[in-house]
Amino acid sequence: MRIDDISREAPVLIAGPTASGKSALAMELAARDGRLIVNADALQVYENWRILTARPSLADEAALPHALYGHVARDAPYSVGHWLREVAPLLARPVVVVGGTGLNFNALTRGLAEIPEVPPPVRAEADARMEAEGRAALLAELDPETRARIDPLNGVRVQRAWEVWRATGRGLAAWQAETPAPLLPLGQVEALVLAPEVPWLNDRIDRRFAAMLAEGAVEEARANLAGWNPRLPSSRAIGGPELVAHLRGDRTLDEATGAARLASRQYAKRQRTWFRSNMRDWRLISLP
Repeated sequence: MRIDDISREAPVLIAGPTASGKSALAMELAARDGRLIVNADALQVYENWRILTARPSLADEAALPHALYGHVARDAPYSVGHWLREVAPLLARPVVVVGGTGLNFNALTRGLAEIPEVPPPVRAEADARMEAEGRAALLAELDPETRARIDPLNGVRVQRAWEVWRATGRGLAAWQAETPAPLLPLGQVEALVLAPEVPWLNDRIDRRFAAMLAEGAVEEARANLAGWNPRLPSSRAIGGPELVAHLRGDRTLDEATGAARLASRQYAKRQRTWFRSNMRDWRLISLP
């Protein structure tokens, strides 16, 4: 792929699996066109992780304008809806939106149902039931339309659908049927999805985690030990749970490193599968 083949005028969206080089491409486009780099990654929003989420470095942020990186407290609620509301005012200027979270791009290009916030007591009830009864119990209580739309094996999605039903009395499918028009329809943007060869990407994942360790990933995890809560979305940063286990004496550093690399490869596989299913109308960029 040549950067000259990418639009200079239209908003550019760059999706792709972890470690595929999305941020580097976004930096090139921002420097070429004077664009704002807007984060579309669900974990890079959290202030407590920079190294393990591969957030842009301080030098990168100083060199080019970035938005929606590291601005959310580790325990603050933050959803696709929060992200979309924060993106909206940024679209008045040239942007390149980059990240690996497909749901954010779906909301941006297809619209997002305006579902009321779930009250904390309902979320606590859902957490308790998930732990005590499991995913199937919550799934069984959903309306047929919602059950047909969500992945029944994805506990996060099942719990979210149950919380919406419990809080509003309406199924998630009913709310989604009232989705407003998207902020950036696909016909108005240059939408790119990076599709790296698996051996090439796996090698990059392994080398990147080694670089993260050299940059201080263990100390970053140590800073998150106090008040560590594995249920928080911010705790899903790949490498975080593994290094916390090492710091607590449950794993050697080599074991934690191996587990983190494996988790990252598995996450990349899930991303590739999701992109293939949901981004068929995006321009596919094969790598290397």
